[in-house]
Amino acid sequence: MSTSLERQKRRLLKRAAPPAGYVPGLGRGATGFMTRSDIGPARDVGTSGAAAAKPKEQDYSDANFDDFSGYSNDKLFADTPYEADDREADVIYDSVDQYMDGRRKRTKMAQEKPSAAASVALASTTAVKTGGPPGAKESVHVRETFKDLKRQLGSLSESDWDAIPEIGDRSLRFKKQEERSFMPAPDMLLEKARQEVEMSKSIDTASSSGGRSSSGTASSVVGDLSSIGEGKGTVLGLKLDTVSDSVSGQTNVNAKGYLTDLNSLKITSDAEVGDIKKARALLTSVVQTNPKHAPGWIAAARLEEMAGKLAAARKLAEKGCKHCPGSEDVWLEWARLESTENAKGIIARAIAAVPHSVKVWLHAAAIESDVSAKRRVLRRALERVPNSVKLWRAAIELEDANDARIMLSRAVECVPRSVEMWLALARLESYDNAKKVLNKARETLPGNLEIWLTAAKLEEANGKADTIGIIVDRAIKSLTAQHVSIEREDWLREAETAEREEYTLVCQAIVRASAMIGVEEPDRKKTWTDDADVALEHGAVETARALLSLALTAFPGKKSVWLRAAQLERKHGTSAQLQELLAKAVKYCPKEEVLWLMAAKDKWTSGDVAGARTVLQDAFAANSDSEEIWVAAVKLEFEEGEIEHARALLVRARERADTPRIWMKSVHLEREVGNPEMALSLVQEAVQKYPDFEKLWMQYAQVAKDLAKIEMARKALFDGVKRNAKSVAMWLALARLEADAQNATKARSVLEMARSKNPTSDLLWRESYRVELKFGGAKAADAVMARALQKCPNSPVLWAEAVVTAPRPQQKTKSVDALKRCENDPRVVIAVAQLFWSERKLDKARRWLERAVALDADNGDSWAALLRFEHAHGDEAKVAGVEERCAKAEPRHGELWAPERKAVGAAKLSTVEILRRTAAKIDAR
Repeated sequence: MSTSLERQKRRLLKRAAPPAGYVPGLGRGATGFMTRSDIGPARDVGTSGAAAAKPKEQDYSDANFDDFSGYSNDKLFADTPYEADDREADVIYDSVDQYMDGRRKRTKMAQEKPSAAASVALASTTAVKTGGPPGAKESVHVRETFKDLKRQLGSLSESDWDAIPEIGDRSLRFKKQEERSFMPAPDMLLEKARQEVEMSKSIDTASSSGGRSSSGTASSVVGDLSSIGEGKGTVLGLKLDTVSDSVSGQTNVNAKGYLTDLNSLKITSDAEVGDIKKARALLTSVVQTNPKHAPGWIAAARLEEMAGKLAAARKLAEKGCKHCPGSEDVWLEWARLESTENAKGIIARAIAAVPHSVKVWLHAAAIESDVSAKRRVLRRALERVPNSVKLWRAAIELEDANDARIMLSRAVECVPRSVEMWLALARLESYDNAKKVLNKARETLPGNLEIWLTAAKLEEANGKADTIGIIVDRAIKSLTAQHVSIEREDWLREAETAEREEYTLVCQAIVRASAMIGVEEPDRKKTWTDDADVALEHGAVETARALLSLALTAFPGKKSVWLRAAQLERKHGTSAQLQELLAKAVKYCPKEEVLWLMAAKDKWTSGDVAGARTVLQDAFAANSDSEEIWVAAVKLEFEEGEIEHARALLVRARERADTPRIWMKSVHLEREVGNPEMALSLVQEAVQKYPDFEKLWMQYAQVAKDLAKIEMARKALFDGVKRNAKSVAMWLALARLEADAQNATKARSVLEMARSKNPTSDLLWRESYRVELKFGGAKAADAVMARALQKCPNSPVLWAEAVVTAPRPQQKTKSVDALKRCENDPRVVIAVAQLFWSERKLDKARRWLERAVALDADNGDSWAALLRFEHAHGDEAKVAGVEERCAKAEPRHGELWAPERKAVGAAKLSTVEILRRTAAKIDAR
């Protein structure tokens, strides 16, 4: 093939003219020239204007599509002459296409050869050329393949030829419907057709009586056959739709569902009447296709009952009993639909049909009005069905105590596996007989925990406390031997149940016996204390007390366990129980100051001042250098009015426990009793001994202010910040001193210096904002707040201040930003609550204030804000509730709370009194 192509190529090249622009020898360096004929004719400059500028309209028809250049009126090579090399390329491409076509045909024939071997063998002798390239093989023509079939057509008769259907034309051009034109029919023709149809579909009843009615006149048309046919078709269609897949009497209808669906059926409209008709047709089909299906009869009866057709419902129920005599539900449905007298007869027939049905016997007893009749029925039922717990229960409930005990004795013989019967019998028997009954029950049901616990409760009810623990221990061993696995959580639930039933000793015994189930030795303390917390959440105080008692027995030297137990007794126990517990605690943990202080405080709050002094004396003996115990003793004497005794204790404390706090308490005592000169002397001595204790310097300034010595106070604070440059509280005290003296410049300078020492202190930034708000105006203050929020973007102190002091239109935006940054901070929550308060959204304000209290009960400002709100918009009960809750919480912190609590003269004030003073301060602000 390649050789013939080469020869053909050379011949074409010899005859062909040189290509346009061809310059002989140009590749060897020769040069040529170009003429007008080489570049074509000149452009027509006369064509201009709109005609020239107007683009040609594009033709997107299939005739204008080219495989190479696509849709284009001006082909890419339209003006290029068709030369010899183009013809040569076309010849080559055509030969390649012919070769590939032949190759595909050969491949196809090779694939079809196994399935049509005979046809291929026949066609191979008459093969024709495919017209492919040289060397291509011969292929089979399609008419040669069916040549043998055509020969068989000669044997067909004329009738066979006539029976062949016309194939018709199935091309796309004949698939569209031909447009037809119709001519309107005349009215006379339509009327004649109508009369013919009417005559054929109507019947005349006079035809059966000689053409006359009973009145002697011609009878009118009484029936329309077309309407009757349409109605019959509608009913048939309904039945076919609802029971469309019925096979051998089984339908896809869930008849049981109708028993519950029909209970809520109420007929209130015509549409629901139609629904009832559909349901009636459906259920009729159900009971007809499967008459032994009891729920279908019940559903059909209830449908008629809901439709108000009680007689039809009773008939359907009766039919259901005939078809399903062994179904107790159908009998009970029929009895329910009948009157009481008729129901008795029906139930008698039901008992004869299903004598072992517990439901039927119970219904028979229920329809009896006389108690003695009920007893007779139930006793006859027990003769037929002696192993029914329900029948025994119903029969025993009708008896008095003596007869019930007799019947229960028989019941435990008939149904020995019923724990309920054993326990009921034990409750009715005496103590000795109850023990015997429970022993028999344990022998019959050795793996039942309830019987063992009932025996333990029986012992506690009769004052036999010594045997309770033994019974519970034996219960665990017996259940283990019976391979009954009960987790520790289940035992604790049983303990909580016993506590609710007021069997405290049984509860404690269960906790002790099950404490080590599933608990490893190193995890005992944590597991038991966690279980105690869970029990407290469930309200099971005795269970929690037993768990903590167990932990105290195992870990008597652990302060944390003693503290948990003390907290439990303080909340849920009595003062005597708490004092007894704390007496044991200080005996096992004599070095734990907090236990001594709790014991002394409990004595003091209960009114036993002498006992509190005794406890503190014992605490001094065990902890002679304890600062906390010295301070507690001083507070006790001061609260009781023993000033001299308190002063003497402080003198001894400064000698034996010389600490900065002791000196501070000494100064505070002198300020409380109105002796500022002595206080000044003590504080001056104290700052010399402890120059790094910031509270002493601040107290020094307070004493100087009490004496109206402002310069001394200023000097004390300056000296203090020199030694304690990181003390934010001291810088704040100095800045406030200057601000109170109207020295705005000095206040700004102090705060600037303080921020340089403590750049991330939000308290200093807030004070700077307040100073600018007071002396510099809103713009300067806003600039300070902007800088502050850049330095401390997540500070709740700054965001709360920004919300409270922002202009009214900006408060909502500020509150949203604050909540995004500090959602669960009580200070931000209080600020948002105040915003709602100002907008008179009182319910929201109350909820947010309650939320602030819940977030941090130690913040006194939250309690004060809530009290102020309840004073304004609540009642006396709510105010009293807030005060009571605050007294229990005993808050210690807060921007407004702390100064009121530590003010001179407030040492003897109660928590409620401090709360009221703080709330008044909020109102004033």
